[in-house]
Amino acid sequence: MILGHIGARKGSKGVPRKNFREICGKPLIDWSLDQLFAHPGVDAVVVSTDDEEIYDHAVAKGALQIGLRPAHLATDQAGKWGVWAHALDASQALLDRPVTAFLDLDCTSPLRLPEDITGALDLFASERPDMVMSCCEARKNPYFNLVEPDATGALHVSKPLPGGVVARQQAPVVYEHAASTYVVAPDYLHRSKGLWEGRVIPYLMPPERCVDIDSPFDFRLVEFLLKEAQEGAHHG
Repeated sequence: MILGHIGARKGSKGVPRKNFREICGKPLIDWSLDQLFAHPGVDAVVVSTDDEEIYDHAVAKGALQIGLRPAHLATDQAGKWGVWAHALDASQALLDRPVTAFLDLDCTSPLRLPEDITGALDLFASERPDMVMSCCEARKNPYFNLVEPDATGALHVSKPLPGGVVARQQAPVVYEHAASTYVVAPDYLHRSKGLWEGRVIPYLMPPERCVDIDSPFDFRLVEFLLKEAQEGAHHG
């Protein structure tokens, strides 16, 4: 039983009410929510939110009726982990079969494709890790071109290697954690206090599908990329 989840808080410092703001013809959340409802591998869908309008919208589409999330999980200090655990437990109480995989889509990353969801679920099924996390190859590498100042203000490579690294190809591979698609084992959610305690493995996505909306600039950029994808689909 695969439970699809989206967390959508009402507040946002960067882009006010961004999760329900319209982008390319529908609310931002629907780019991810529609993917969950359309995906053949997803058995039930839940939205965790403190926003009544978003909650009613999701339930009308067919999401589980778990009520609004508790106040302590609605602050901007509340991390994903507690939100996920609450949504899993509240959903499980309404379902007739145990959840075997908790699939979270970040609604600020609408550029993922259905095959990204399939790929992440397949990786979880074949490798049986505690968690699969979307990643992309990092644009900057701490062994090569990420630098930090010392006490005098002079710059040094963040993670120097013996002998130095003069070409990017010599540096160890580094991934960026892309806030897009996660698959979590329910027992790991229950026994762990956070993301990194167990075996977490990467599901690699191309960087252009990993743009996360955190600022008004990101919103404009993603809107442009979504329009481009829509136009490509029409012409294709």
